[in-house]
Amino acid sequence: MTRAFSVPRIGLTGGIGSGKSTVAGMLADCGAAVVDADAISRQTTAANGAAMAAIKQIFGQSFITPGGALDRDAMRQLVFSDSAAKLRLEAIIHPLVTAETARQVRTAESAGARYIVFDVPLLVESGRWRRQVDQVLVVDCTEERQISRVMARNGWTREAVLKVMAGQASRAQRLAAADICIYNETLSLAELADLARAATARFGL
Repeated sequence: MTRAFSVPRIGLTGGIGSGKSTVAGMLADCGAAVVDADAISRQTTAANGAAMAAIKQIFGQSFITPGGALDRDAMRQLVFSDSAAKLRLEAIIHPLVTAETARQVRTAESAGARYIVFDVPLLVESGRWRRQVDQVLVVDCTEERQISRVMARNGWTREAVLKVMAGQASRAQRLAAADICIYNETLSLAELADLARAATARFGL
């Protein structure tokens, strides 16, 4: 593959319940430095997180838990019904995530990482991530499989899962953006790990 970066950069994405995070862990086992955008975002909204002062100022105390973290359920309900609120939240969090992502990349490069995997749930939706990676790996499954996995894992209702999915790119959009795809419908963990290892060869590593 033609590389845009000195250390190969892979964008990893997939819809909720696809198994994307599991694949990220498997790629880490294969030697990748994984930069988890969602984990970074959660850190900014934890108690004393970098985003919390601005969130409290803009959204109010009702969106803060007694422990000082973001009330994720309350905020999720708000942004589902108010697109302007979603934009305000993103304006707070995204610059912080960008800065921490850049710091982790510098650390990985200095440590001699073979390649860097950016685990980004909304890679396709953001519109900015494609130019920041050499290739995109999509973990795919049917929408019904997504729903059943998340209901079992999180205890959510079907309606709650569908709301989250409605805010994500469609399956067709993700597949259109993929350079490499892992179809994770009925795979065992061992089979999934085999495909994750095989994907590294496709990265040219």
